Amino acid sequence: MMKTIYRYILFMLILFVIHGCGGTDDEITDLPADGMYFPPVGNEMWESTTASSLAWNTDKLGDLNNFLIQENSKSFMILVNGRIVIEEYFNGHDANQTWQWNSAGKTLVTATTGIAQQEGLLDINNKVADYLGDQWTSEPQDKEDLIQPYHLLTMTSGINDEKELIIRSNLTYLEDAGSRWSYHNVFQRLMDVVGAASNKDFRTYFSDQLENEIGMEGFWYNGLIFKIYHSNTRSMARFGLLALNMGLWDEEQVVDENFFIESINSSQNINPSYGYMWWLNGKSQFMLPGSQEVFQGPLVPNAPGEMYAAMGFAEQRVYVVPSRNMVVIRMGEASNLGDSDFALSGFDNALWAKINAVIN
Repeated sequence: MMKTIYRYILFMLILFVIHGCGGTDDEITDLPADGMYFPPVGNEMWESTTASSLAWNTDKLGDLNNFLIQENSKSFMILVNGRIVIEEYFNGHDANQTWQWNSAGKTLVTATTGIAQQEGLLDINNKVADYLGDQWTSEPQDKEDLIQPYHLLTMTSGINDEKELIIRSNLTYLEDAGSRWSYHNVFQRLMDVVGAASNKDFRTYFSDQLENEIGMEGFWYNGLIFKIYHSNTRSMARFGLLALNMGLWDEEQVVDENFFIESINSSQNINPSYGYMWWLNGKSQFMLPGSQEVFQGPLVPNAPGEMYAAMGFAEQRVYVVPSRNMVVIRMGEASNLGDSDFALSGFDNALWAKINAVIN
């Protein structure tokens, strides 16, 4: 708290010297992007900086916007050091409207699981049955006992992935846990694990421990097959900023740093481009949902190799680039670029070509 007060006093003194005592609140919103900034919780204020102050190629901003419009985007944001550099809305969308995260919301479940573990409510290396009870699947008991929350986080449960409706009769044995990477809706059982461990509904625990802590505003749609988070664009950007800072929000470690670091590193050797439901760029190979095919090279060649991303169907995206202290957000309808997978599509590489033309 004292550090925060000291920073604030120093900041106001600097403003007084630069602007004089006649400065206004509007002047505070255009600051150089030095030092990490976190927008206040429960307040609409969000500091900004300009592309020109970062020596970006502003002549290319029009090309980027035209691409986003052409590819059915609804919103787009870039943060640097937590400050807004670009914030655009398209096709009738605005800052107050919500949109679905689709599978990008899996990373919200990851973070909430990490919080429950740091509180001592669960251990991702215990059996799932320790929280949900025996026979939560239709597997033989000895095979079910192999499955840990860790395997749900890493998509390596070994449960048959042919059916997406997550009911006990559909959760049948295919391979031993840890021996096969297969993108599957069974990750939703993690929500049940957190709920059972915390003795709360998952949505309540998520709201109390994560959403409210960083000022997000949204809701979970609990469909028969999919559980999908909806929020406005700035709420998605808040989560991206938390991810950039390894679970730290201002001076509070909301998600354990060690857990978060595990989340954004290869969680297993089968698909090195996958962490704890985060997609990882810059690896030697990757796999995609719905297939056992292995593709050589990085996920998004045009993007920085260090990038990690939350990726959802129809190109809902949270890209995080640590070396630039950058978060990039895109929400919208499915693009026109190739087959839109639950994770990767041709949109990602094309978008990063446009971004690179601006930031480089």
